[in-house]
Amino acid sequence: MDKAAVVEAAAKLVDEEGIEALSLSRLAERLGVRTPSLYNHIGGLPGLKQELTRSCLRDLSETITRASVGKSRADAIFAFSDAYLAYARKAPGRYALTQQAPSPSDQETQAIARKIIEVIRAILAPYNLSEEESIHAIRSLRSIVHGFISLEAAGGFALPVDRDVSFHWLINLFISGLNDSHKQ
Repeated sequence: MDKAAVVEAAAKLVDEEGIEALSLSRLAERLGVRTPSLYNHIGGLPGLKQELTRSCLRDLSETITRASVGKSRADAIFAFSDAYLAYARKAPGRYALTQQAPSPSDQETQAIARKIIEVIRAILAPYNLSEEESIHAIRSLRSIVHGFISLEAAGGFALPVDRDVSFHWLINLFISGLNDSHKQ
């Protein structure tokens, strides 16, 4: 057992049982070790959460980057959005950890989180937005995707229409808005 194995076991735990279920005793039980043994690999529960958050942010960043590379404009936005949604569906606990803002004093986690923003900025670059418009667009796209993920996870989409079609419809509205904003 090493730090990577501990973090991976914690990731599986939060995906299966939720972030609130994460405790050193619960994790030790899953790993078949005594709780004090975990301290050889992580700095208590705060250290575990920090390492787990970093791991999840790296994973999400790699996922959206892989999906978006080589694509442009609408294709890149759809690829990013679909990858983001798929990640949240596959790993709901890990996804939830990526939504918590890192402490301003945690420079390493801040740097990893900035990579996600930079991927979105790159996806939006062909739209030639001003710096302020770019920030609005980044916030808007993240809010749209996260809002959909949150409502879906809470069981908020019970109507008999394919959710993926609704998601693409919503992303297309965002793209239309980007295109329309430069026609004015």
